[in-house]
Amino acid sequence: MYLTDAQLERYARHIVLKEIGGPGQKKLMKARVLVIGAGGLGAPALMYLAAAGIGTIGIIDADTVSLSNLQRQIVHDTASVGMLKVESAAQTLNRINPDVHVIAHRERLTAENAETIIRDYDIVADGCDNFDTRFIVNDACFETKRTLISGAVGPFEGQLATFKSHECDDKGVPYPNYRDLVPEAPPAGMMPACEEAGVLGALTGVIGSMMALEVVKEITGAGTSLAGRLLIYDALDMRMRVIGLPHDPANPLTGTTA
Repeated sequence: MYLTDAQLERYARHIVLKEIGGPGQKKLMKARVLVIGAGGLGAPALMYLAAAGIGTIGIIDADTVSLSNLQRQIVHDTASVGMLKVESAAQTLNRINPDVHVIAHRERLTAENAETIIRDYDIVADGCDNFDTRFIVNDACFETKRTLISGAVGPFEGQLATFKSHECDDKGVPYPNYRDLVPEAPPAGMMPACEEAGVLGALTGVIGSMMALEVVKEITGAGTSLAGRLLIYDALDMRMRVIGLPHDPANPLTGTTA
């Protein structure tokens, strides 16, 4: 693969980075990334992945754009209201970077289709907003041996993790996955939905952009992987910390105890 003059100019700021360079940019251009959800987290992640030159970007979402989405879902605009989110997002990504191939999955991710869809990609970025889908994505990524970048937000706080429990650390222990962080979904009603609790729009931009950053790092090998750690961000106090996320021996996917 060679870079055209236009691509050399488009990706010049990546190419001069010694951690990425031309070889890293070529890896990005060959990569296939699936983004779960074209909402608050998926929107900025999609835009930065397209700008980075990811070769193929898959988007899975069955919803349509509503006016209340526009406070945070920046991949859509007022003219997109009523459109399928995957179609609106695809139009935006093609305007950002026409070299990117966008695949629109106009459906919901389910236990029945997850492995089939995910197997066609190299890495997954999950920006969904419910526990059931997070468990489905996590388990499918484990079964298909795909690295998962997972983001989540509350009204003023967010978290980010990289899960690749199909691999082991230097001690031979599997890296943690989402079930090590959340063993089971909380009771219904305990965690209010975004519609009830609200969410600061710019916060989704912060966490979604971080998701794209971690995808780029995993593809190029730049920096230190977030695997085995959890990033926690507090927007009100502008504080961020990273804590260790240990493997749970009782994890139903990778555990050693019943």
